[in-house]
Amino acid sequence: MPRSKKGKRAGSNRGSRNGPKCEPVPSDDDAASEVLSHYSSASETASVQDEGTGSEPVDEQTATEETEDKLKQCIDNLMDKSLKTRLAALESLKLAFSSKMLCDFLLERRLTLTVCLERCLRKGSGEEQALTAQVATLLCIQLGSGAEAEDVLKALQPFMFSILIDTSASPTARQSCALALAMCCYVAATGDMEDLSKCLSHLEGVFSNSYPCRDGSLPTLKASDQVLHCMALQSWALLITLCSASYINTLLEEHLPKLQACLSSSDVHFRIAVGGTIALLFELAREIDQDFVYEDVDNLCDHLKDLATDSNKYRAKTDRRKQRSIFREVLHYIESEDFTEEKIQFGMEAVYIDCWVRRRIYDAFKEVLGSGVRHHLQLNHLLREIFELGPPLVHDAVTIKANKISRFEKHLYNSAAFKARTKLRSKVRDKRADVL
Repeated sequence: MPRSKKGKRAGSNRGSRNGPKCEPVPSDDDAASEVLSHYSSASETASVQDEGTGSEPVDEQTATEETEDKLKQCIDNLMDKSLKTRLAALESLKLAFSSKMLCDFLLERRLTLTVCLERCLRKGSGEEQALTAQVATLLCIQLGSGAEAEDVLKALQPFMFSILIDTSASPTARQSCALALAMCCYVAATGDMEDLSKCLSHLEGVFSNSYPCRDGSLPTLKASDQVLHCMALQSWALLITLCSASYINTLLEEHLPKLQACLSSSDVHFRIAVGGTIALLFELAREIDQDFVYEDVDNLCDHLKDLATDSNKYRAKTDRRKQRSIFREVLHYIESEDFTEEKIQFGMEAVYIDCWVRRRIYDAFKEVLGSGVRHHLQLNHLLREIFELGPPLVHDAVTIKANKISRFEKHLYNSAAFKARTKLRSKVRDKRADVL
């Protein structure tokens, strides 16, 4: 099953124990997290060592061992009878998995962790199921595209399917399962068309409820359903980047006209997701056939122009601005095949988002990893393979110090960037851009 040329991995065909309880983690920004406090101490030790203050390497090793002990305790606490304890453990694991590379540690404990996550999905409440799906996704990203991640997917997939299609389940849990199924499948099921087809079918079954009725009108949905459909559509869009040319052609015929109709949806976030998916489908179609022509392209462009210049006062100002920005890009690509390149800087490297496929992939990983996405781009072999960055770079202390800029230089750079950004924004204010 070939991958698209851009933004893909090259060559891919791809019992209960009640121990001490983890304290709950209030938020991702809470610096008091017990697990990550040890990571911080390890980083500080390394920094001190680099500066030559005489710190011994054993300090970092000791901190790492203490951290692993905390993570082992969190895994044990997933089987605890207390919901509060299980939620705290899941939060700690989620935070640790997203901010650090723990592949070797997790390879040794993946079977135990998978059993614990399966139990949380099967017996947990909505909040617990949502967190479990997120941790499962991060686990697959940590393990990479090998057989280990595929085993995790096969073990947890049936339970996530069940939650996704259960209309009585928690909306938050269903949203998390939609994203988790797509991400785990994207990472692990590269050579299994059966798993890919199942995920695509289940996701279609969710967001297709936003498609027009037989009389052409769009259904009236609850706010929670609109958020779910938006997540399911974006997850589906990620997986179609793995599909074969013949399957893409089938999807174009079946979904493009219906997605065009969904541009009239009352939900701004769903409209934006639809617009990005349409652009993605056009890009995939043009990779297959450079002469691809959509029969109703004139009406589609007219609708996109309306959305790109929408000034209805009943919409929130922020929503209008975001919508106009996205649909200008979509319209520009469909009319002239041009894409506005974006540069993502991390450390001394950068990844370039130069097509809709890469944008969808990067946005999906950013959704899961949050602020840890740059750290994973630096060190995670899976992400570096996907974005064609090569093996992780190894820098010694001298190289790192030589590349650091002084506080004064940083101040000058920020001042210049602020002035340039102010000038640019003054030229492309929404009202002026709309007139142009």
